[in-house]
Formats: sequence, C-alpha cells, structure tokens
Amino acid sequence: MKGYGQFCPVAKAAEIFCERWTALVIRNLGAGAERFNDIHRGVPHMSATLLTRRLRQLEAEGLVTRRRSASGKSWTYHLTEAGAEFLPLVGALGVWGQRWTRRDLAEGEIDLGLLIWGLEYSVDPAAFGPERHVLRLDVIDQPESKRLYWFICDGGDLELCVSDPGGETDLFLAATLRDLIHIYRGELSLAVALGTGRLIADAPPRLARRLPAWFNFDTMAATPPAPGGPARRQSQRDAGTAQSDPPAAQSANEQAS
Repeated sequence: MKGYGQFCPVAKAAEIFCERWTALVIRNLGAGAERFNDIHRGVPHMSATLLTRRLRQLEAEGLVTRRRSASGKSWTYHLTEAGAEFLPLVGALGVWGQRWTRRDLAEGEIDLGLLIWGLEYSVDPAAFGPERHVLRLDVIDQPESKRLYWFICDGGDLELCVSDPGGETDLFLAATLRDLIHIYRGELSLAVALGTGRLIADAPPRLARRLPAWFNFDTMAATPPAPGGPARRQSQRDAGTAQSDPPAAQSANEQAS
C-alpha cells in the first residue's frame, strides 16, 4: 500500500482504507460474506488475484482474520475489532453517495449478479415468521437462464437457489432489473412500485404485508437525495423542459397559422 509520508492519523488510516476496492471488501465482510467466493461476488469487477492480495494485506494490517472453515478444506474471512470500526465509515460513505451522487444508472452499472448478492445479504429471512417460506423472484427482462431466483426463508436462515428447490412457493415477485435496482437503492418506493405495476407481487395478503420487512431497507435506501444534488438538479431540469415545451396540438396549430 502506498503511503502519504505523513505522521497524521488521517493519512495513516487513509493509506489503508482509501486503497481501491478496500471499502467494498470491508462492506462485503460487514454484510456477512465470509467465504472467498461470496466476498468476490460482491466485487465482480475485482480480479480474484487482487482480492486474494487485498485480503492478505488487510490481514497483515490487523483488520481481517482468517479461520479454517467447518470442513477444514478452505478459509473463511472475518473483520477484527479494528476492521469492524471501519463499518460506520463505510455506512457514512453510502449515505453521502445517496445524497450527492444519485443519477441515472449507467449501462455498466446495471448488474444482475450484484443485485442478487445484495439481496442475499440484506433481506430479513425472519420477516415472514419462523416457518419455511419460499419467495421466487423473476427478473423479467433477463435471459431465461438468469431470470429466476428462489429465496428460502426458514427459521431465520436464508438460502438462495438458482433452480427450483421443489415444494410450495409462497410468494412471487416480478420486475425488470433496472426497477429492482431502483427499489433496492430506495429510489423507487415499494408502495409506488406495487401501485404502478413496476413490481408484481402474488402472495397471500398476510405475507404481502410483510414484504417491506423482508426487503429490510437500510439507512442508505431511506436517505433522500440532497436538495442541491445531481438527482434533484436533473429533476428540476426535466420539469423546466416539460414546462417550456408547448403542447403538441398547440405547436401544430401555430405552424398551420
């Protein structure tokens, strides 16, 4: 890790935390990802080689510890007390990002794998009660082989399946990938998504009422954009454009006269 050549504690902490990908790796560990592949799924554009090196660096700095898995054949990774103290900073970065960097999603940011990973590590499997419940998510604009996901909620535990696990499915959700990302990020409220048909939910009423609890929206999702942020400026520009454009019929009449 490159240093700043300063004794300032801010500089010393930044030498560790501000290295590219480090904040996201800490985010993934804080979310509960422990196995290498699960951590990597949350940073799909980071090479496996670089992730291995970064985990070793964080271990050397005392932020991460390795443990043998239950099988003894692999390692699991965990934040130490020092590493966990970075989590409020990660959360603060997320809130700042929600307030000041919201904008239309770029094409490369519409990532199905990252959305499914995010849901797996954020939803509340106990929201529907202690009994086994299965929720099927249909990402309707994706290829047939990548559009269906089953979330098995049983006794407070969650299991994600990419093929039908069998048995009864209790809830069915369907939406486009873009709309699901907007719901996940808090830009499209669940009530509006359901009311406008952008999210289709087929479930018994008692389970449908628990969907907000299942999505388990966090502080970042509940953070509105800042009044002077790019999202607000864009909406104001769009509103101004709509007000300045004459109705089509009026424009045609003016041209005829």
